[in-house]
Amino acid sequence: MAKYILGKSAYYHDSAACILKNGKITAAAQEERFTRKKHDQNFPSNAIKYCLKEAGINASDLEIIAFYDKPFLKFERILETYLTFAPKGLRSFLKAIPLWIKKKLWIKELIKDELNYDGKILFPEHHASHAASAFYASPFQEAAFLTMDGVGEWATTSYGVGNGNNMEMLADIKFPHSLGLLYSAITYYTGFRVNSGEYKVMGLAPYGEPKYKDLIYEHLIHVKEDGSFKLDMSYFDYSVGLKMTSKNFGKI
Repeated sequence: MAKYILGKSAYYHDSAACILKNGKITAAAQEERFTRKKHDQNFPSNAIKYCLKEAGINASDLEIIAFYDKPFLKFERILETYLTFAPKGLRSFLKAIPLWIKKKLWIKELIKDELNYDGKILFPEHHASHAASAFYASPFQEAAFLTMDGVGEWATTSYGVGNGNNMEMLADIKFPHSLGLLYSAITYYTGFRVNSGEYKVMGLAPYGEPKYKDLIYEHLIHVKEDGSFKLDMSYFDYSVGLKMTSKNFGKI
């Protein structure tokens, strides 16, 4: 008997859905393909319908639905960060919290209501999802993995080992120290949209000269011998602000 698993992401950027049949991808789509809204972050209703149709099943035939991270753990990080910097960041806090109260904290209920689904729902950690998408789709039975992005719940960088159908996280670097957010800060500073224009900056990079390399290593990031790193947060405002960079960033 076939076993179907639906994976989905929503409410950050580029909402999407994917269906696995006995461990193999049957269908996958981003919500923006149906709504024509670039980087659509809303609940991927259309993408899910498409995937179910392609698989030839109904939501009741799903064995598991998996969401790409742990919303409550991410909310804990947001609250703890704002409390650490309070009263700074009030405007950003008031802008972010309504979406959490209305939608992000109620993902399980939204999934059940939208799909009329009463089965099992899993919430793997964000970086485990990244690692799984690489390792389980690879030809290797055993491999090391390294994940680096903006931020998941707390982790921004992690590494570990995959073996068979198991993965073990060995270490991570936590928010606010993030290579991805450093990249997004430079994307923001050069006039492009965060979570959108990074690929343009990447495409432009080969045409430039690395004349700011030493400044970046001297001021923005300290890389240790073991490969771990820390950012000097006096140059950044993304922890609780509405901007990626502080005034200090522009000075250098």
